[in-house]
Amino acid sequence: MPGRLPAKGEPVDDVTVAAQQISISSSDAEYIDQLVPVIRDVRNPDRAAHLIHALNQISAEREANIERVCSSNHQEFVTSVNQLLQVREGTVSLTAEILGLNQSIQSSTEKLAAQKKALVDSRLVRQNIDETVQALKACLEVLRLANQVHDLLSRKNHYAALRALDELQNVHLREVTRYKIAEMIEKSVPATQKLIAEAVMTDLNTWLYRIREASQYLGEVAFYHTEMRRSRQQKRTEEDEIFSNFRLNSAIELVADEMDEFDILNNDETELQVDFSPLFECMHIHETLGQGDQFRTDFAATRRRQKELLMPTSLNLRDEDGSDLSSLLESIAGFAIVERATMRKTDNFRAAVDVDELWDSMCQNAITLISNALHTVDNDEILLKIKGRVSLFMQTMESWNYSVSTFDSLLLTLFQKYSQLLKRRFSEDFQEIVSSDDYMPMPIDNMDEYDKVVQVSWYSPDKDRSELSFPSVLPFSQMYPLCCIDIRNFLNQIYLFSDDHFSRSTVIDETLRSSLDELLCEKVCQSLVDRLSSQYAGQIVQILTNLEHFETACLELQDLLFQARSSSSSSGTVTLDATEQFRAGKKTAEKRIFELVNSKIDDLIETAEYDWTTRTTSNQKSSYIGELTQYLASIVGSVLLGLPTEIKELIYFDALSHAATSILALPLDDRVKSISPAATRNLATDVSHLADFVDSLNNPILKENLDELVQTVTLMQADNPEEFYDVSQRNKKYSRVDRENGAILLEKVHEGSQVLSQSSSTRGIGFSSRFLQKSS
Repeated sequence: MPGRLPAKGEPVDDVTVAAQQISISSSDAEYIDQLVPVIRDVRNPDRAAHLIHALNQISAEREANIERVCSSNHQEFVTSVNQLLQVREGTVSLTAEILGLNQSIQSSTEKLAAQKKALVDSRLVRQNIDETVQALKACLEVLRLANQVHDLLSRKNHYAALRALDELQNVHLREVTRYKIAEMIEKSVPATQKLIAEAVMTDLNTWLYRIREASQYLGEVAFYHTEMRRSRQQKRTEEDEIFSNFRLNSAIELVADEMDEFDILNNDETELQVDFSPLFECMHIHETLGQGDQFRTDFAATRRRQKELLMPTSLNLRDEDGSDLSSLLESIAGFAIVERATMRKTDNFRAAVDVDELWDSMCQNAITLISNALHTVDNDEILLKIKGRVSLFMQTMESWNYSVSTFDSLLLTLFQKYSQLLKRRFSEDFQEIVSSDDYMPMPIDNMDEYDKVVQVSWYSPDKDRSELSFPSVLPFSQMYPLCCIDIRNFLNQIYLFSDDHFSRSTVIDETLRSSLDELLCEKVCQSLVDRLSSQYAGQIVQILTNLEHFETACLELQDLLFQARSSSSSSGTVTLDATEQFRAGKKTAEKRIFELVNSKIDDLIETAEYDWTTRTTSNQKSSYIGELTQYLASIVGSVLLGLPTEIKELIYFDALSHAATSILALPLDDRVKSISPAATRNLATDVSHLADFVDSLNNPILKENLDELVQTVTLMQADNPEEFYDVSQRNKKYSRVDRENGAILLEKVHEGSQVLSQSSSTRGIGFSSRFLQKSS
């Protein structure tokens, strides 16, 4: 029963209240919570006894209440007790069962614990196995990547191998650092890197070898491209003359040609492909490995060695196709093009100074090889081909921004050699032409032949083409047009050497002038002058005619050379010494003709057989005078026919003058002591015949040559010879008679008259004294 509560107005202490609260607590926790403060406050035995008393009082009250309840509900209580007993029996049974079950569970728990321990142990093993498997997987992945690196190397994937090695070193090896395999692979990384570097260098060396082998073909393609540019520039020049002012590789030419794209390094038409991938890969790998500087140094050394392999020890320049020289220049060009392309495709990989040094070295070696072999070349056509290949090489390399100035001196050497060979060949040609000529007027059979001769020769015909009839003859012999052809060929072939890259045009002009002058003077003019020793007057006349035309040709040549000058800076006229040489040779030929004609005249006059003491007069001319007039007539109509009129008249004038002098010398001969009147008449008959012949020529100037002879013979026949000593009479009748000769002849005529009339010697002496006094 519940504890009694204090009555109204009754004092209530805290112990009692605490005891009541404890009794009504619903749980142990609440009971403890109520009990703890009371116990903490109990400090004396009385308060504890008071608490116990309060608790006992409450307990007694509760028992009283239970007893009261039980008394009023006994039957129900008994029933409840029975039920509790039954429950107790069930509880006991259940307890037994629970104990049995507990025992069974206890045994099962032991088994389970054993199994759990086994499970725990197996899990530890499984965990170890799993960790081992993971470690093995990580190690296998490392080994796979290591094998992959070598597999990529075997398949030439060098950069992929390097990437795989880098991934292996920086990622996967970090996962297995606690294993021995990581240390082993880590130690092998430098060796593998070295293998990759060596492998990529092997591929690069293979690429370099192929590039070196392909250098010649690359140069050949570059030359072909330059020739195509030349053709296009020539076509543009033909269409518009303004392009003639711009050379190949000039800015204008490059702009005009930019539409015609031609990639030399990658061209399907020429089947040429130069792939720089191996170089790029090698560069990247060495940069990745931190060996970029060393690689650049090694690459430069390799290219220097390859440059040396391009240079042969000797060069054959005598083959007509120029294969040796072409191979050398094409190889140098291909090598240099690859170098320039490498500079353009990479960044600071090839130093410009290294490339230029290689280029200068190759140029110097090539120039040395060509110069050393130049003495073997003895054909100007081969030399011109050599110069053509060198010029093509220079133009090609200039388009790749290489300096070709070192070849200028070589071109000058080639030109000097070329001009010497050309001069030697044309010297032989001129000599052959001069020596094989027939020295006869050149016959022409038809108009085509005539036109060809006029076209190649410096010849201005006197007649129009419409007035010509064939067959005909030209005044000069065949050697003249042949020499003119050679002169034109010499000019053309000298100027063939001139092009965009031979800037020494003044050298060409001067060499052409001096060489042509030398050829004309020594091989033509001098050869013709040497032939003037011939005794055949017709040949001498033809030589004179040829010299006349050669002089005209030289004058024309001077104008032609002035107009064709390569150098625009040259000024002044062009003068050939050959012009004066031919003019002098012409005078020599004229003198030689005079000599031959006069010699013939002398020979004829020497046959004169005058009997200066004869008493017989002949009305017939002497035989020598007939032959003389016949000879003079024949040389006019045949031998001198081809000469210019002024020369022909001069020769004829000199011949008549010499004839008159020679005839006059006959009676003046010291061996002739006296001349009879009959001999004087015979001489007068011959002189009269000669005068009649000269009159038939209808040239008053020629008649003047006989004035002295005619007047002298007239004086010898004069009835009054004293008139000769009268100045007024002498100037009127005998003005052309030499005073001394006239006096001597008069003395001889007087002596002859005296001998004939058998006069006294005294009178002859007196006359002689008187004559000498007057003549003095």
